[in-house]
Amino acid sequence: MLRSPIARTGTLKPARVKKCAICREKFVPRSTWAKVCGSECAAAHIVAERRRRIAKEVKQAKIDRMDKNDWIAAVQKVFNAYIRERDRDQPCICCGKYFDEKDTLTGGQWDAGHYLSRGSAGHLRFVENNVHKQLKGHNRPGGTTRAQFRAGMIERIGLAAVEALEADQAPRHYTIDDLKAMKAEYTAKLKNLKETA
Repeated sequence: MLRSPIARTGTLKPARVKKCAICREKFVPRSTWAKVCGSECAAAHIVAERRRRIAKEVKQAKIDRMDKNDWIAAVQKVFNAYIRERDRDQPCICCGKYFDEKDTLTGGQWDAGHYLSRGSAGHLRFVENNVHKQLKGHNRPGGTTRAQFRAGMIERIGLAAVEALEADQAPRHYTIDDLKAMKAEYTAKLKNLKETA
């Protein structure tokens, strides 16, 4: 005669209640790997998993197709976000004004302004001393003068550092692997700053 698990061990753990991955209702699973409560939710779960897998494959395909310019743009985006977060409590580098705390640092009042612009000094685009939080209006043509920006730079980092930036003509040639590493580095730095803020 076959014995039940209860008869053999004397105990049987009660089934653990789970939440359905689709409808979020509580249910008692038939097996430990069950994620959904019934057949309707199972069908919806299969469709959702397929969509997630396709989205992941599309994202990876886009990453695989990225060329050097795409990687530079990706690094620039996270680098600029890092600069805005780093200078969160600083005033505008050009005019020294603060804005309302409710203003966001992304898509709001602030840019990551390059003292020596990316167009004229592309080799300094990722040099942290060259980039500071700046009001969007000042970071547009006609927004501010180089003298105002330079005065703010001297006040913030000192005359010697500003002159070193102005004299820096060292070429910086980034490979795609360098850019991937920089993106990871600045993503981690940005995350750390947001966690400590």
